[in-house]
Amino acid sequence: MTKDTHIELLQTEDGSHTLYAPLIDETYHSTHGAINESLHVFMRAGFEQTSKEDLRVLEVGFGTGLNAYLTALASVSKTVVHYASVEKYPLPQELWQSVNYPAMYGQDQSLFERLHTSPWNIETKLTPTFYLYKIEGDFSSLFLQEQFDLIFYDAFSPEKQPELWSESIFEKLYIHTKASGILTTYCAKGSVRRAMQHAGYEVERIPGPAGKREMLRAIKR
Repeated sequence: MTKDTHIELLQTEDGSHTLYAPLIDETYHSTHGAINESLHVFMRAGFEQTSKEDLRVLEVGFGTGLNAYLTALASVSKTVVHYASVEKYPLPQELWQSVNYPAMYGQDQSLFERLHTSPWNIETKLTPTFYLYKIEGDFSSLFLQEQFDLIFYDAFSPEKQPELWSESIFEKLYIHTKASGILTTYCAKGSVRRAMQHAGYEVERIPGPAGKREMLRAIKR
């Protein structure tokens, strides 16, 4: 994928917005519901499965900022969340300003705007319980210093970005996962499950969000 100025705004079935990238013929979220998908795949199957009070989260694919936004809203239930997110192609302002996530939650735009306008490559405290560290770059060529309790793997699909679903990528993610750490993704392909297992994860298929029968959750035992 390359930077594309022709990305389109779409409304999904739950009323929340997603973006469609014609260059790769793919949406940023499920058309069955952008917010519902993120809640199911990353919040309920990931965030809500850990009771750690100082939570370290890594997201691959910042995109519209939806997963970070939902985590920031939910972080009041944790002592503190340190959230790192890697994005190769940050969205221009006119696109991220067009999505309706704050309105869906009856919130003003301030927190969502700060997610996007906070500086890249510097950790920024956005709320008393949420710190954001946005990394502009390609995850496959990055080396991160720390390990994470929770990984949200939200890259474009294996059909569109196969290089981000390889065994070598999951070996790298495994290194960056703490003991008993969790990785969640919307994807349920057999080849992806096997790549995770070969990397060392214990992988389970669990029910997927609307429109998907299954998804994958991996744990570092």
